[in-house]
Amino acid sequence: MTGTGPANPFVLYRTRLASYALARDRGWTDADFVSTVTRLDKAVEAVAGTGFRVTPLTPSRPLAEALGLGGAILHVKDETANVSGSHKARHLFGTLLDEVVRGAWEGGELAIASCGNAAVAAAVVAAAVGRSIRVFIPTWADHQIVSILERLGAHIEVCERRPGEEGDPAYLRFTEAVASGAVPFSVQSTLTPTTIDGGRTVGWEIADQLPGTGPVRLFVQVGGGALASAVESGMAEGLGSEPVLHAVQTEACAPLDRAWRELTGDVARRLDVDLPVDASARARVFRESRPRTVETALAVMETGTWMRPWEKVGTSAATGILDDVTYDWRTVVGPMLRTAGWPIVVSEEAVIEANRLGRRATGIDADPTGTAGVAGLLDDATVATIRPVDRVVVLFTGVVRGQSPPTP
Repeated sequence: MTGTGPANPFVLYRTRLASYALARDRGWTDADFVSTVTRLDKAVEAVAGTGFRVTPLTPSRPLAEALGLGGAILHVKDETANVSGSHKARHLFGTLLDEVVRGAWEGGELAIASCGNAAVAAAVVAAAVGRSIRVFIPTWADHQIVSILERLGAHIEVCERRPGEEGDPAYLRFTEAVASGAVPFSVQSTLTPTTIDGGRTVGWEIADQLPGTGPVRLFVQVGGGALASAVESGMAEGLGSEPVLHAVQTEACAPLDRAWRELTGDVARRLDVDLPVDASARARVFRESRPRTVETALAVMETGTWMRPWEKVGTSAATGILDDVTYDWRTVVGPMLRTAGWPIVVSEEAVIEANRLGRRATGIDADPTGTAGVAGLLDDATVATIRPVDRVVVLFTGVVRGQSPPTP
């Protein structure tokens, strides 16, 4: 199936949702669940101007040619017209559904730490159901984002770094608020595990929309990691096999790449395997060297301090992926280990060029964060591994702000 349909993905794919299984266990009928989704979706639409709909997956030969992909077909999943202009609201609507089914949605004040699309999405969903939300933002948050949050009635807290403090100040203030009784409403599954459920609808859609039968390569921009985790797992379920996953981060902040390299290096030493420095070669050798290498790595991954805060976060036009910790790193590294995928660290020049090429070739008005996955395809070594039979997927996930912010 290709193109866009009018269906609400939370209705279309309801039987795959964890919230649906929970609802049926609690005695809900199928009609009860559909009615609840429809009611909540209308409330979201009243705030955001649109409800949840299946978004398009479109082949782009012009972009594939600009990137030098040869005969491989590049498919672009466009989330920029989704609720609040990105994929983030899918995550949070999934959490909303779970809470409503549990009968726990009448709790205390919601909280999220975010500098952009996740904050807007959370504020939209909160406004739709009349819940108060505190949004913890960094000092450098975009003024247009702040303006949208104010229009949506969010309580904004600008977080400065405290003396001697390590890690993201906004995230630290968020965790303090949660410890004091606020309800986490974030797109990191570490504190909001149900956030992955709604995000998987993107992956299920791609699996249904993707034509052909060749191998699938998925390039995803990674900050906190929930997008990559959710889409990869949804695609794996829909396709019946895992796509080869490539997590794309910037030189300004690449904690996932560091964790992957240190983890694979440690496992190689334990098993006496020589690993090359080049990421693609390392991934291949690591997977093919011994039958139980991947299994060993998956076990070792649960130990040690592989993921730790990036010591000095730089600047980037892709502000939405500057998380100093990839919170959902295990569910991103695991698929890369199993599929011989690898993380790609790109320069700021590549981030900007990817946005220019992506917007020109597709006409999609996506921001640099939203097109950052394309920057992974500006890496010559990576492009050299792509075969004509490969089906390559990228996600355009964030609209350029500043035109008509949503108002409650």
